[in-house]
Amino acid sequence: MYTARHIIDIKGHDVWAVSPHHTVYQAIATMADKDVGSLLVLDGRKLIGIITERHYARNIVLKGKASPSTLVSEIMTRKVVCARPEYTVDRCMDLMTRHCVRHLPVLEKGRVIGVISIGDLVKSIIEDQNFIISALENFIAGETRVH
Repeated sequence: MYTARHIIDIKGHDVWAVSPHHTVYQAIATMADKDVGSLLVLDGRKLIGIITERHYARNIVLKGKASPSTLVSEIMTRKVVCARPEYTVDRCMDLMTRHCVRHLPVLEKGRVIGVISIGDLVKSIIEDQNFIISALENFIAGETRVH
């Protein structure tokens, strides 16, 4: 079974982030530019929150606020669900399911080393299943040749 570290090593360690002092408009523009659905909120190197497209939709659009005048700190989630590099894909999937999140920062010694998404986990699970299916097919084909 793959781990969070394995997924990050394959996908890359890029982390897109904003400051809590940026406006929501700046955050959404960055998400669009980087083609991502969330940004970590960092104070220096310290993870203090996360902002997602869902935060924007629910806390800006639906409440009639203005994204150019609202700060990220006003709508971000402060209690960020995180994973450690040794967490298995199953454990990460469990965390995301239990906490209803789609993005999981991975921390090592308190520092962010990457972010994995629900899509990354699903891709990993499919690859793992394809490997198992192929191995079983090869095993069965080998068994039928022996007889």
